[in-house]
Amino acid sequence: MTHSQTRLELNKILSACSEFAVLDGAKTALQALQPATQLKEVKALLATTEECSLLLYRYGTGKVEYFPPLLDELKRAKKGSTLSCGELLGVAALLRSARVAYSSIEGVTDEELPNVKRLIMHLAFERNLEDDIRSKILNDTQVSDFASAKLHSIRQEIKLLNERIRAKLGEYLTGDTAKYLQENIVTMRGDRYVLPVRTEYKRSVKGFIHDKSQTGATVFIEPEQVLEMNNELRSLVIDEKEEVERILHELSVRIGAISDGLISDMDILCTLDGFFARAEYGYKTKSSRPAVNDKGIIRIIKGRHPLIDKDKVIPVSLSLGEKYNFLLVSGPNTGGKTVTLKMTGLFCLMAMCGLFLPAAEGTEVGVFRSVFCDIGDAQSIEESLSTFSSHIKNIIEITKNADGNSLVLIDELGGGTDPEEGQALARAVTQYLLQKGAKGIITTHYTALKEFAYAVGGIENASMEFDAQTLQPLYNIKIGMPGASNALLISRRLGLNEQILNLALSNLSEGTKQFENILRQAEDSRIQAERERTEAQKVKREWQDKVAELNSEREKFRAEKEKFSFKAKSEAKRIISMRTAEAEELLSEIEKIFSQEEINQSDLIRARTLKNQLADKMYQTDEEERVSPEYLPLDTASLRVGDKVYVPAMDSEGIVRSLRTEKGEAEVEVNGIRARMKINSLLMPAPMPKNKDKKKGKTKFRPAEGVQVVKNLQAPLSPLHEINVIGLTVSEAIAEIDPFLDSAIISGIEEVKIVHGFGMGRLKKGIHEYLRTHMRVASYRLGVYGEGEGGVTFVKMK
Repeated sequence: MTHSQTRLELNKILSACSEFAVLDGAKTALQALQPATQLKEVKALLATTEECSLLLYRYGTGKVEYFPPLLDELKRAKKGSTLSCGELLGVAALLRSARVAYSSIEGVTDEELPNVKRLIMHLAFERNLEDDIRSKILNDTQVSDFASAKLHSIRQEIKLLNERIRAKLGEYLTGDTAKYLQENIVTMRGDRYVLPVRTEYKRSVKGFIHDKSQTGATVFIEPEQVLEMNNELRSLVIDEKEEVERILHELSVRIGAISDGLISDMDILCTLDGFFARAEYGYKTKSSRPAVNDKGIIRIIKGRHPLIDKDKVIPVSLSLGEKYNFLLVSGPNTGGKTVTLKMTGLFCLMAMCGLFLPAAEGTEVGVFRSVFCDIGDAQSIEESLSTFSSHIKNIIEITKNADGNSLVLIDELGGGTDPEEGQALARAVTQYLLQKGAKGIITTHYTALKEFAYAVGGIENASMEFDAQTLQPLYNIKIGMPGASNALLISRRLGLNEQILNLALSNLSEGTKQFENILRQAEDSRIQAERERTEAQKVKREWQDKVAELNSEREKFRAEKEKFSFKAKSEAKRIISMRTAEAEELLSEIEKIFSQEEINQSDLIRARTLKNQLADKMYQTDEEERVSPEYLPLDTASLRVGDKVYVPAMDSEGIVRSLRTEKGEAEVEVNGIRARMKINSLLMPAPMPKNKDKKKGKTKFRPAEGVQVVKNLQAPLSPLHEINVIGLTVSEAIAEIDPFLDSAIISGIEEVKIVHGFGMGRLKKGIHEYLRTHMRVASYRLGVYGEGEGGVTFVKMK
């Protein structure tokens, strides 16, 4: 980690990122990561991080499974050494991790994962070896009884022999020998079963003495009757150990044969785990993938320093490398200059490490061969040890090595010495770096350096915003204008003696006073203009929302209008169909009468009656018009409390409850609701007609000449839930049912009832055939007991 990387705190970012890694090797690799300096390599790193982000958060594949570091173990296995149970289980974990990573990633068919799929193509794993290790090794110290048939047999023999030995020794505990024992137990010495015998009776128990107690009061004797059995047990234990060694060695040999592939697997999985850690770190910090270039262009949009609390950090936007190569940032202390400088360098280093940046979409940073910084402020996480000497030492290194592919970040250039000499030095260093073609940011309080940035090309002034009213920094950077240091204002806010402040102000030169005042006034004006612009944009957005809301309401009105038009057309179709069916029925009866061979007087009377009924159908519309309510303009002078009036705005009739003729208003009660309305907006019901057409039995209302008649053409029709077609033919019934169903659909009725009776069943069958092919019928069924049973059909509409 270079000095500049440490000062920019890249090590802390990498350490935080490594916490999301699973493997120990991946954690170590991330903490020691060095930024890539080639554009192609950086693009590949960022692309792979994005692919891992897709795997985690779109496809849910999961991260790399853990396995312990195994490099030394695999090298030993390759040389023929036998691995222990714990080491073998570690290899099994590696095999499983490689297998799971390959299968989960290969199972994703997304073509957006070329880098990750290219990475896993080199994974080597062997499922049979993994399963053998898992089945034969129980834990870090035990091999399964079923690891081999021979081992199972040996352990069974050992078990049986142990039982025989214990049984034989049990006889000593209960027989005559029991009186010679120190304790009535069986114990072991050197993997052999023995009895604790009192020293004075050691010759009374025949056998081999293996040990004695520290006090000498007890000797441990192996009775001669179990000596051979103990020898046999010893032999079986040796056989068991040899068989276990053979099993472990056999598995180790198989591992050694593929050890090179497994070592490669470790590297691949550590690399993959590192990219998964980068992706998760980016997700947790709400970061986005930046664009990168090798032209030194930096464009940060709402960038947030990742080491500052996300609830406190204020996003900063800046750019350089296109119209100008250097930013000269000025402004008050504690205003955020150093944080902005460090964030810019850190963002470039993070992107060069394949990390996403906590900034908005559209952020772009350059890929630099070298990143230099000189930051010696108290805002560094480490304690600052900066002096003018160390400052100059860093400047010497920067000016010696910086070129067109370098990013240079210098905080308080020329500080820590005589101000006049410091300004001259700062100006010279800046001019030299511009000639070198480097890119970067320099912070300063020097007025001469601010004036220099105005005079030459390639460098642009920038300032950290400061509110002179509240004397608080705003932590926003504005490019194009230098900032006043506001040292005296900040000192006043912090409580410095006013007399001292006045003396300090008097010591300023007139030129400095004027320059600082101009900067301060310009900054105040710009901040005020920015506030007004923000307010104007807010008002504009509010009006845009209102216009959008009005457009939405207009669209709803248009849809309601179309819906009403559809209802009206459907109702007209129903009425026409009904009138046509009735006329056809009358004509059919007339034709039936005249088709008879003999026509008598009653037939003629019947035919004449039918003819008159048919003629009446021609005036049916007029009759309906008569039935519909008709209204006349209101006579204001004759209006009285209790009169009935028509309210067009509510499409209803109401009763006048009170009058305020001086204001031209009336209180009208409509459907139980009282409302105050203008009298000239009301209508009066038309008077009852006085002439009748006695021949046709119809009432014709004829208004006086010049009187305008208003007709309520929107009188609602009550939707019917039931229709009776008993006695009609199939075609006649369908002609009635078709408009009936249309009316039900328009009215939003979900289920209707058709009464067709029982009869021969032809009418029911014909209606069901019609319903089966009707596009708006969801289902139909016959009635059940209590509903009409087979004489009715219930229809459910879509």
